[in-house]
Amino acid sequence: MSLLLGLDIGTSATKAIIVDDRGVVRGSADAATEVSMPRTGWSEQDPDEWWKACIHATRNAVQAAAIGGDEIQAIGLSGQMHGSVFLPRDADANDPRPIRPALLWNDQRTAPQCDEITRALGAQRLLQITGNRALTGFTAPKVLWLRDHEPKHFAQLGLLLLPKDYIRFRMTGEAAIDAGDASGTLLLDLRTRDWSDEILQAIKIDRSILPPVVESTVWSGSLSSSAARAMGLRAGAPVVAGSGDQMTGAVGMGIVRRGLVSATLGTSGVIFAHAGKSPPIDAEGSLQAMCAAVPGEYCMYGCMLSAAGALQWFHEVVAPDVSYAQLDAEASHVPPGSEGLVFLPYLTGERCPYPDPSARGAFVGLTARHSRGHMARAVMEGVAFGMAQMLDLARGMGSAPIEIRLSGGGAKSKLWREIQASAYGAPVTLLNTSEGSAYGAALLAGVGSEVWGSVAEACDACISVRERIEPDAGMVQVYERSRSIYDSLYPALRKTFDAMRL
Repeated sequence: MSLLLGLDIGTSATKAIIVDDRGVVRGSADAATEVSMPRTGWSEQDPDEWWKACIHATRNAVQAAAIGGDEIQAIGLSGQMHGSVFLPRDADANDPRPIRPALLWNDQRTAPQCDEITRALGAQRLLQITGNRALTGFTAPKVLWLRDHEPKHFAQLGLLLLPKDYIRFRMTGEAAIDAGDASGTLLLDLRTRDWSDEILQAIKIDRSILPPVVESTVWSGSLSSSAARAMGLRAGAPVVAGSGDQMTGAVGMGIVRRGLVSATLGTSGVIFAHAGKSPPIDAEGSLQAMCAAVPGEYCMYGCMLSAAGALQWFHEVVAPDVSYAQLDAEASHVPPGSEGLVFLPYLTGERCPYPDPSARGAFVGLTARHSRGHMARAVMEGVAFGMAQMLDLARGMGSAPIEIRLSGGGAKSKLWREIQASAYGAPVTLLNTSEGSAYGAALLAGVGSEVWGSVAEACDACISVRERIEPDAGMVQVYERSRSIYDSLYPALRKTFDAMRL
């Protein structure tokens, strides 16, 4: 029996999971990491804390699985996307000493650098090459910020890595990045799946600081003796490239064929669609276009900033005295459409489909008749409508869903699952696994070490549907009207939101 280790370098924790060749989780463990916010809008982490967390989580997962570390056949990597790890020239894998803390995906300091990149390439040319607009979370603007604000550090820069690729470097001494994570840097040509010389020349970034780009299933190095001792594993174990957490999370849900879409209701909400062999470039840049973890194929996704987080806010502020189950029960007694009450879930601004930090949340249509249950259901419906807007964008780009696979905390509610099916107008399903990105990384490790012949084969062997919910015809009809009202509200209120900005 083959045992595979998946490592996911998250923002708040690193997760290690051990999976066998039937897809059964044999052991898992988390190790927390802290985020530093030295100024408003800044978000940083010490890369060495990720390495310590990897060691701790791996050892605990091996112990939980009741196996020897030498039984792990291969290791796959996943991690938070877009973060920048700046290493000096001739960095030693055993003690690389990053030049400064890493700037993370949610760091907002680089708006001027995003403008610079857009001016240098032109907005449409940037979209044509990368499939994305210049956003503050991406990696390329962070490099320019280092150049502009910390020139002494920039002068030392010899190697730029993303979070999981820093862990690869620590584990193997090899510098590499997969096409999926690389497509979130704003430096990759989506069509060639390699660094864009046109972009590098336009914004004056030296190609020599960038690692080679490989596919997610490639054996990208072997575990060194020193790393093996630290992690309690065997030296020489293959380390497979893996991908960014969105792509590995998709693999962990089997989203590896056209027609399969995932809808994840965590703090934020993500619609992720597999797009096949052609880059899915949105002319407006509303959806992110990326290379998939399936070699040679592509994906797209959109993210709304408040999803299950909106219900958490409502629970804490309006209904702290009851359980989520009670709130769910109250909402279930309210008819679809919440008797005219509509909720806008823009509690922390919005990213997709409206990239607007000034957007605000709102209950619209509130009357004396409406109860707490009405409000709770309106929150669920409003989030589902926002997710449906992103799904419609994916449909418009040729990714018509035949099945939408649910995950995240919002998928635990039977009512919210039913609301989503009817708001999306498509069947929604729950799977036999909910382990997410680390699980996907383990499956990629299996493909890279030839346990399975392809990513699709790995998913077919390990992932199955355990529950299917069909849209309700009556609810679909009600939601068509509610959705039209929902869709009209942001455009009507946009100027008001701008005026309310502090």
